[in-house]
Amino acid sequence: MSYLDEVGEKDGWRCWLCDEPVDRDMPSRDSRGASVDTCISKARAKKLKKDRVGQPSERLAHVGCNTGKGAVDPVVPWPEHLFVADPAPIIATADRLERKGGRETMARCASEQDAEAVAVWLVDRLSRLHPGLAVSSRIDSAGGHYLVSLYTAK
Repeated sequence: MSYLDEVGEKDGWRCWLCDEPVDRDMPSRDSRGASVDTCISKARAKKLKKDRVGQPSERLAHVGCNTGKGAVDPVVPWPEHLFVADPAPIIATADRLERKGGRETMARCASEQDAEAVAVWLVDRLSRLHPGLAVSSRIDSAGGHYLVSLYTAK
């Protein structure tokens, strides 16, 4: 089994950036082909260097998603079907929750139904983005809007 196959199996053949399926048989020169990406943000790289700990984890990504982000911090986009205002950056928030625990407000929604859809999507998405991080969602009514937060005990 190749290293790409090992990483692909670990990630369930889903791109860690766009969360879409990756076809293991697609050639690597195709933008939808499989590649291995070092998933690390600048903040995490700084911490790894400071703590002198091991290498960052590697994740499966489409070739196009991997090369599209280049050397900049990766961004996990919010889906267009979710209606949110003031969305928080997902990767940076997940990194903070993993490091410190606690609670992070992720977005504001105009309706409770929108907030519930956002909460379900966030918990599901983070379960694949950071498999070892157990998060829960919470919806609070605030000034005619609904705040969606993620939290973890740490």
